[in-house]
Amino acid sequence: MSDELIHFDGSTATLADKPALKKPPMYQVVMHNDDYTPMDFVVDVLMQIFFLDEAAATSVMMAVHQKGKGVAGIYPKDIAETKTMIVNQVAQEHEHPLKCDCEALPDDE
Repeated sequence: MSDELIHFDGSTATLADKPALKKPPMYQVVMHNDDYTPMDFVVDVLMQIFFLDEAAATSVMMAVHQKGKGVAGIYPKDIAETKTMIVNQVAQEHEHPLKCDCEALPDDE
């Protein structure tokens, strides 16, 4: 395959002329501990919304319980915000005080 691109007007450009693309900034979805939300509810949320298996969901839930917060996943901004909104909505619908938010990661991660 040639490194040249031919435009419709007949001119050519090399692949070096293409702009460099950056990866989108990533955000981590963070769940926060409270004293009332049942642990099994947190595990269910992690499995259903973040598609974690039971072992991974339990591990995140234990981090939330023992350290005060845990990372449910890392996503581009729009996905992280959507998952955060869904968790908060589901928790509210089930009358649990579970809170979730998203935090920007540094560009180098």
